[in-house]
Amino acid sequence: MGLLGNGKAAGPVTRGHVPLDVEGYPVAPPELELQQVHIYVRHGERTPVGVRMADPPANIPANWMFCNTAREFRAAVASASSSDDGASQFPAMQTGPVAEELRARRVVERRDGTAAVGECLLGELTDVGRESTYQFGHSLRKLYIDRLKFLPDVVKSNDEVYLRSTNMPRTIESLQQITHGLYPMTKHAKDFVPLLRIRNGKDENLFGNTFACKRLEILQIGFAHAAAAAWNTTLEPLDKKLSKFIGGNPIRLDGKPRASGILDTIRAADAHGVKVPSEFKEAGVLDVIEKAVVTEWFAGYRSEEVRRLGMGPLLSDLSRKLQAKADKGDADRTRILVHSTHDTCLAGLSNTLDIFDERWPAFTAAITFELFKKRAAAVEPPSPWQTVLSLFHRPQETAEHYVRVRYQNENKALPLCAEAGKHLPGSPEFCTLAAFRERVRELTPDNWEAECAYTPVDKQREREEVQAAAALIIAKP
Repeated sequence: MGLLGNGKAAGPVTRGHVPLDVEGYPVAPPELELQQVHIYVRHGERTPVGVRMADPPANIPANWMFCNTAREFRAAVASASSSDDGASQFPAMQTGPVAEELRARRVVERRDGTAAVGECLLGELTDVGRESTYQFGHSLRKLYIDRLKFLPDVVKSNDEVYLRSTNMPRTIESLQQITHGLYPMTKHAKDFVPLLRIRNGKDENLFGNTFACKRLEILQIGFAHAAAAAWNTTLEPLDKKLSKFIGGNPIRLDGKPRASGILDTIRAADAHGVKVPSEFKEAGVLDVIEKAVVTEWFAGYRSEEVRRLGMGPLLSDLSRKLQAKADKGDADRTRILVHSTHDTCLAGLSNTLDIFDERWPAFTAAITFELFKKRAAAVEPPSPWQTVLSLFHRPQETAEHYVRVRYQNENKALPLCAEAGKHLPGSPEFCTLAAFRERVRELTPDNWEAECAYTPVDKQREREEVQAAAALIIAKP
């Protein structure tokens, strides 16, 4: 399988992503039994989403030659067959050994009509990203199968694993690589084919869906404008160092290019070993840009309304599935749920749960929700009469359930579970499922579509009001 299947690194480049730490994983207390794992992972390394700083003196490539792997593919295709009268008939579907295969190799065609083998599209998962996501899946296997014995060695059914991605090529391909690392073909039962779930855009909740929620879009724009007003003066001192790399333009959140685009290009270049101007490596330069960009993109999640509209639907889905597993126990066969998503999802989730580290999520960074069960000993009835009755009616065991959140290989004690009785005594990182669900209920809109609806009356005035409210939130320490 070459790069993707032999477990060898694609070279010394490891700066762009966060590997899953198998050896450093802290095992839960012995009285807790792992029941289910929900993983939200950012896709692997990709190319920048736009061409920036390609001209001298920056000379960051406009064309990225990091996409040699998986360019050749096979696809099942339907073919025409002849009827008795000689006319061609096109079947609705072909499956099994009779289905034909189409072999093809994708290449990127440039504006002048030339094509270069191995060139990547903008925002495409690269060979480095394919390797890191494969390794992430392989690490999941080493942790949850080899070390913890939690998952079966061989997957037999899609009831056992849940795999979902946003409808973006880089997340879909990342999920394919993660799945291959977790359960390679040699660990598939006969006839098992993994289902990769993808939602339509209007139903997507693996990120704040501004496409389907216009009110959220207005709020996010307001926070972006407020962030620019708050941070642009802080960015001004960088102009002397960096403006020469962006055509003499100033470094601003709302500049040309935007500061977020500059950060994206530098981070992608660094992840692939592409040389960047030394000025970006000087102490404090990228740090201040990152802080400004993180504020622009994610400060909105300090607002309860943005949390409800942006992450409420996702947390509601998660909470419902955790409760279903707690109620059904072994009758619910799904033990691991892997979601391939974006940096905006990880930052939104961690911010909404008040555990965000104010850093831009790295490639293959992940936030994990683990459900544990604690069996409580049955209490014997104190009275003789109850003792007699207990011979006919044995008291049922009660089970307490806890949720542990891990982000960037670290346990995260949720502030919402800090009070006594809302977490496992002596272990604040184990939040009671009841306390977790209580907070999620507060974040779940009663009618998401209605709360998302936006019918402007005075658009300019309303935007100014949103920006003013955002500025107050951003100004808070």
